[in-house]
Amino acid sequence: MATLEVKDLHVEVEDEEQQTKREILKGVNLTMNTGEIHAIMGPNGTGKSTLSQTIMGQPAYHVTQGDILLNGESILEMPVDERARKGLFLAMQYPAEIQGVTNAEFLRAAINARRPDDDQISVMAFLKELDKNLALLDMNESMTERYLNEGFSGGEKKRNEILQLLMIKPAFALLDEIDSGLDIDALQVVSKGVNSMRGENFGSLIITHYQRLLNYIVPDVVHVMMGGKIVKSGGAELAQKLESEGYAGLRDELGLDVALVDEN
Repeated sequence: MATLEVKDLHVEVEDEEQQTKREILKGVNLTMNTGEIHAIMGPNGTGKSTLSQTIMGQPAYHVTQGDILLNGESILEMPVDERARKGLFLAMQYPAEIQGVTNAEFLRAAINARRPDDDQISVMAFLKELDKNLALLDMNESMTERYLNEGFSGGEKKRNEILQLLMIKPAFALLDEIDSGLDIDALQVVSKGVNSMRGENFGSLIITHYQRLLNYIVPDVVHVMMGGKIVKSGGAELAQKLESEGYAGLRDELGLDVALVDEN
């Protein structure tokens, strides 16, 4: 079992307009293990995507206090590629397009980057795994020969992110609004891919605004983030409560000041 732990995490970014630094995360605490699916919900601007980007090592986000531990080891000084090799994966809301590199080339290189030089995946083993996962996601084989995300629709990009997840098999996947812009059919396919990964060797942190995704990927734990902190955690029923009562009801329940929790 692997463990990802966020301890008292404070993060700031440069505010280019004001030419100052702005604190977004203000003491986030979170622990998750493989075998668990966690979801983070919260109003816009409260720091959800900042948390995922910081865990992955995006350099625009500066950690001023706290730590991020993977299996008890701090990863704060590790670059993005080292964090990926250690088992972290980020499915982004807006995946980048890369000309000149096909999907298949990217996937095989990403798999081999996590394996020792004397245990690189063979072409036949790679193609067998690729065909299986393309079928699971209802993706056409021709997509593997297209340049990475170039000319892809929003739905195709999201499916492609999940294809990468299935092929790379990380210990922890950070899924940042993978449901954004998806119709019901695409949402069901993407959810099927994530659910196929569930098991003792995989954990996921899902960032979403909407309960509908959590109807398909039922989380073990739901966290609510406001004002740069996790203010409440519970089971899947917490997301259902938010859907019916909104964040205003939770603010009232917890006695939170509106200006304080929404200042981001």
